[in-house]
Amino acid sequence: MGRRASSARPWAASSAGRTLLLFLLLPLLLPGCSAEAKRYEPTWASLDARELPAWFDEAKFGIFIHWGVYTVPSFGSEWFWWYWRGLKLPKFVDFMNANYPPGFTYEEFAPEFKGTFFNASEWADIFVSSGAKYIVLTTKHHEGFNLWKSNNSWNWNSVDRGPRRDIVKEIEVAIRSKTKLHFGLYYSLFEWFNPLFLEDQANFFQTRYYPPSKSLPDLYDLVNTYKPEILWADGDGNAPDTYWNSTGFLAWLYNDSPVRDTVVTNDRWGLNNICKHGGFYTCADRYNPGHLLPHKWENCLTIDKQSWSYRRNAPLSDYLTIEEIVEQLMQTVSCGGNFLMNISPTKDGIISPIYEERLRQIGSWMQVNGESIYGSKPWRAQNDTITPRVWYTSKPKENLVYAMFLQWPSSRILVLGQPVATFGATEVKLLGYEHPLKWTSLPNHGIVVELPQLTLDELPCKWGWSLKMKNIK
Repeated sequence: MGRRASSARPWAASSAGRTLLLFLLLPLLLPGCSAEAKRYEPTWASLDARELPAWFDEAKFGIFIHWGVYTVPSFGSEWFWWYWRGLKLPKFVDFMNANYPPGFTYEEFAPEFKGTFFNASEWADIFVSSGAKYIVLTTKHHEGFNLWKSNNSWNWNSVDRGPRRDIVKEIEVAIRSKTKLHFGLYYSLFEWFNPLFLEDQANFFQTRYYPPSKSLPDLYDLVNTYKPEILWADGDGNAPDTYWNSTGFLAWLYNDSPVRDTVVTNDRWGLNNICKHGGFYTCADRYNPGHLLPHKWENCLTIDKQSWSYRRNAPLSDYLTIEEIVEQLMQTVSCGGNFLMNISPTKDGIISPIYEERLRQIGSWMQVNGESIYGSKPWRAQNDTITPRVWYTSKPKENLVYAMFLQWPSSRILVLGQPVATFGATEVKLLGYEHPLKWTSLPNHGIVVELPQLTLDELPCKWGWSLKMKNIK
């Protein structure tokens, strides 16, 4: 027995050695794997080469939340302070003269930003009901008021003033504990009236007092503390990205931050960077080109057509209808974009009924038609050439094409000029309706689909519908 044990040792050692060697070499042997993760240099050429994490394109639909001290006057827009004190627009000056005493300052609005009825769990429930897959919260807008305890914003943040609560943390906890939504944060780089920024601005940005004192420490703090999966920059203040050290920060974000593998970023990191550099492009507020773009993009728009922040005097006509929202969603996704829809709670933390209704309406539409949105890819044609207001998406792996249409024809005959069908192979269904639909081919290309005879109550949804077509060319 002793000899057997002794003779077995070389074999065991050799086997263990081979296993260890194979384990060490495995990352090098597998396709697409390397011993070390790719590292990015602080240059746009390197940073722009980073592949966008797949989850963002698959998500398609997110909720933007603008909340800050500007919801106290709730007049005009979130640019209230600048329009009043910066540009001195008569409309805003007159509003203040009529409603507030002489000498009243913008900072005096902060104690009224209480968030008395703010409940992050209730917000999360509403966001889930919308069908959104991610949210983006404004942690600081151009007014400079932080919605968390920033060590670089003494007495001008939500913990020291107003609600006296860490708003970012409460929403993060609610989103991550109650939902499967991805958690994103917006941050304005500049501040209208920050004296350090104003000094740099007066020096034509040849000095850099503000970024290392405020914006950069805030950004590192947000990422390390709250670990956002989206970092949505804004407000370059007409300063170049070199002033903001944007490439240096993004290199850290992609290489060494706790969210380096999952985070996505936008294109607002310095003057003239928009629509040129970044993870996904926004190009402009409410950007919807209506055609396919070669780079991933996002359409961020407001339900209130005039403002990103809550306005207590907004008439109903200023709010997008659910039909308009559905059409924007269809157009955006068919052209390869994501759809980021903005709401703004009141100073008390209430998501007003008009916003909640729109969120729940789009959610009910998504329950029926989400298959044509989530995880979809642009098709060879984005819209139809015969019938207007028809938009296409596809799922190539499943050999599926979706035709989303906004008008139910009274004849129940829907003519589509783009699909090429194959007799005996092509199948056409209406999402939310269990039976297959009859169809015929047009002489050259295109199909004619016979929609089912349904009453208004029997329609699968009220505002736009989706055909699911299998084996279409």
